[in-house]
Amino acid sequence: MISLGALAPGAAVPSVRELAQQLRVNPNTVARAYQRLTDAGVFAVKRGEGTFVAEQPAQLKKSEKNETLRDAATRYAGTAIAVGATVDEASRELEESFDRLTRDHTRESRRKASRFLLFMPRTSAFATDGESP
Repeated sequence: MISLGALAPGAAVPSVRELAQQLRVNPNTVARAYQRLTDAGVFAVKRGEGTFVAEQPAQLKKSEKNETLRDAATRYAGTAIAVGATVDEASRELEESFDRLTRDHTRESRRKASRFLLFMPRTSAFATDGESP
C-alpha cells in the first residue's frame, strides 16, 4: 500500500487494535507485523502520537528485490503453465497488468494531490505573519 501511494510518507497507520478488528485477526498478529515493519524502517513510532509511515521508507536491497521478484515470477509462471498459457500470453498479461497498475497509481496520486489542494488554506506563499492575503 505504501509503494502504491495508498499510504503516504508521514501518514498515520491504524492502531493495532483497530486494524486487528478490521482484519478479524488477533491483535498480537498485527503487533508483530507492525514491529517487523518498524524494525525494517517502513514504519516510525512517535511516542504518545502513534505509528506512522516513515518519512523515508526503507528501500529493499537489490538482492532482496531480485529474490522477491524471482519468487513472484515463479508463482506466476506456475499459474500460467497450469492454465495452459504460452510464454507470449503470460508475458502479455504481465505487461498489461503492470501498465494498468502504473496508470491506476498515477491517477490515484493525482486525485489525492488535487483533493489535498482543495482543502489547503488559501494563503500567500510569501506571507510571513501567518495571515491570509
